[in-house]
Amino acid sequence: MIMAINNNQALQKLSPDQQLSVEQENLCANVLDFCCKHIMQGHAVFVIKGDAGTGKSLVINKIFKEIQKKSRDKNSINPLSGTQNYLLVNHPEMMKLYRNISEQNSFTKKKDFERPTSFINTMHKTGQVADVVVIDEAHLLLTKSDKYNRFSQDNHLEEILKCAKVVVLVFDEKQVLKFKSHWDNNKLSEILLHKNVQTYRLENQFRMQAGAQTCRWIEKFCKKKIDPIPQDPSFDLRVFQDAQTMYEEVCQKNTQFGLSRMVATYDYPYRLDGKEHFVTEGRFHLKWDIAKPEARLPWAERIDTIDEVGSVYTVQGFDLNYVGLLLGPSVRYDAQTDRLELDPARYEDGAAFAGRNGFASPEQTMEQIMLNAMNVLMTRAVKGLYLYAHDPALRARLLSLQKV
Repeated sequence: MIMAINNNQALQKLSPDQQLSVEQENLCANVLDFCCKHIMQGHAVFVIKGDAGTGKSLVINKIFKEIQKKSRDKNSINPLSGTQNYLLVNHPEMMKLYRNISEQNSFTKKKDFERPTSFINTMHKTGQVADVVVIDEAHLLLTKSDKYNRFSQDNHLEEILKCAKVVVLVFDEKQVLKFKSHWDNNKLSEILLHKNVQTYRLENQFRMQAGAQTCRWIEKFCKKKIDPIPQDPSFDLRVFQDAQTMYEEVCQKNTQFGLSRMVATYDYPYRLDGKEHFVTEGRFHLKWDIAKPEARLPWAERIDTIDEVGSVYTVQGFDLNYVGLLLGPSVRYDAQTDRLELDPARYEDGAAFAGRNGFASPEQTMEQIMLNAMNVLMTRAVKGLYLYAHDPALRARLLSLQKV
């Protein structure tokens, strides 16, 4: 048996020194050229789109390293020399990762990385304007004021555009997880109106070592369609009758390959009260992920989290080798339509649905948020995805579609 070595693989996978594909290299070159071209006149935005696993964060990290390399070259005559630039991400676990990565090269520093609200408040207070602002996971930016997080304006992106000459952002509408950060392409287009905008979509999926059939199966499942489960020699997609058995398999894979974790849809009670809260499915009984803001490593990288169940908020943006996904009580099977049925009343993430007043079709948006969260959870795995459904009818249907 090969024992896993804790080599912090996320640092390696997102390192700006990683080799990029031809598509990714060309994109980096285009973005750098865009920044140099528009740094003087400003009002320019480069939008990078792409589904989960297309390498958006890797590309954005590489771009930011090259921007900072040019900005800190005082002897150069390039347009970015001496510029003040930032990388923003509204995700505390990803922020830990970026700051850890910054220690690996001499061109980026921890102070170059900020949360959006902190950046906006600092810029407004000092009256400064940054030169280039790079935003990862821009679909997590707030689209409503949030006094709890000290954001008093109406929209993160609108405020960032006031505080920067050039903005480079990554956006995936299928990863929006809350009403207060609800985005769609129309809203994005409206905010970017009268800006010099260039858009590029990354198409090639790099995370999942899976065949096209498996990727299509997951994509359809996240649109409530249930197809026969493909047999894929390159990717271990399996349905389990028992959640504890699935967890034991995940533990075995973690011992063998590392970076294998249990995750669940947000259907099990949880509160931010400092106490332990548990996910229970029959013999399976494990605590929800525990927030540790003081921990240097993000949740997905900590060795101890093999004994916890991760949520969409702790694994979004990260790669895991094997994932055991609990589809909780909100995910059910409709035998009449042979499709998934979602029940927002069983979804325990109250923060996700907060701020829905004023939406024309809140029920439709609630369902889309739940599907987005499921999509994030189902696209974390590199080598294998294991599924257990709380709903007996859904579990039976999935097992019937699995070829043994």
